[in-house]
Amino acid sequence: MSTYIERLGAAAQEAAKELNGLTAEQKNECLFTAAKFLTDGRQEILAANEEDLKRAKEHGMKESMMDRLRLTEERIEDMAEGIRQVAALPDPLGEVTMDIHRPNGLWIRQVRVPIGVIGIIYEARPNVTADAFALCFKTGNAAILRGGSDAIGSNRAITAALRRALVHRGITPEAVNLVEDTSRESAQAMMRLRGGIDLLIPRGGAGLIRSVVENSTVPVIETGSGNCHVYVDKSADLAMATRIIHNAKTQRTSVCNACESLVIHRDIAEEAVPLIVRDLSAAGVEIRGDERVCGLASEAIPATEEDWGTEYLDRIISIKTVCSLEEAVDHINRYNTKHSEAIITEDAEAAAYFLRQVDAACVYVNASTRFTDGFEFGFGAEIGISTQKLHARGPMGLLALTTTKYEIVGNGQIRG
Repeated sequence: MSTYIERLGAAAQEAAKELNGLTAEQKNECLFTAAKFLTDGRQEILAANEEDLKRAKEHGMKESMMDRLRLTEERIEDMAEGIRQVAALPDPLGEVTMDIHRPNGLWIRQVRVPIGVIGIIYEARPNVTADAFALCFKTGNAAILRGGSDAIGSNRAITAALRRALVHRGITPEAVNLVEDTSRESAQAMMRLRGGIDLLIPRGGAGLIRSVVENSTVPVIETGSGNCHVYVDKSADLAMATRIIHNAKTQRTSVCNACESLVIHRDIAEEAVPLIVRDLSAAGVEIRGDERVCGLASEAIPATEEDWGTEYLDRIISIKTVCSLEEAVDHINRYNTKHSEAIITEDAEAAAYFLRQVDAACVYVNASTRFTDGFEFGFGAEIGISTQKLHARGPMGLLALTTTKYEIVGNGQIRG
């Protein structure tokens, strides 16, 4: 297995050298071609996806997880549009981020450059294949993609379309490589491929992310699971709160930016809890609440300590009541995964406190957590949502896939 992954790494390193020589125009033309080849090949992709879905159903995959796996013509068009949006974005490579003229005459510039070869290990979301390719390619990075076994057919079909586009534009197809072996051994081999992979990004459940972070000898950007909260402050507009919570929980339950936990101020609980619970229950959401919530809503069942920290990825939500804004923030910071948190409030001071004190990559005031997404942020696509604090945080677009180097120009200077 290690030999197979080493060959992919060597090929990708060579491809990265070629990509570093492409102009912005060449890359953009190839991306537009890739978007076209993706939509032109939709029947082949959908047929492969249908086989993946059939196999997943036979293996007992939950419907909420099958939704992550499922492709439609609309979702393929969304993937293609994401690629086109990446092509339309400014090329970050070569950007001068620092320009210094020293007293001794040295000219020092810091410029953006590619990272090299980026490996992505992800689970049953085939759209990641197209998103990762577009962002890596635009930033001059070769990609090694290792999706989950549930989506292997879909990933093969998508990668084949992307490689055809590269060949059509006279660019090495090794710019994007799919790991065909989806065993645990292939993932472990990628984690150890220091020198072949320059950066590793895991996308998936908490178990996958923890395994990569703890076992990789390759530098890792940690993308997190999403135990996302919405806090309903005592000054909240309850109609707005109900609408936002409904969207954050039910618009798509299987994604990391879906709301999993509610926190409600006790001063408005008597009115807010029945209103919000009725709306969520009507949408098929199971309610797990504290004693106060269970006393106000017959639909609720008692929550356990485990519920406060659980990313359900399903039609389940926990609800906690608190006595103050400060208690709400403390609860959120204790149980969150540093992903996305929201406050619903009409109090500007409460909003400012929440924005300042909540420790998360994305913090919202009066908006759904479902907006934590590269497409929604105007990045075209995303490589993942980083929940760490170094290098990149939040939706990772083009800038997150670059590094910098210093270029120093002199005219004979020596150090005394």
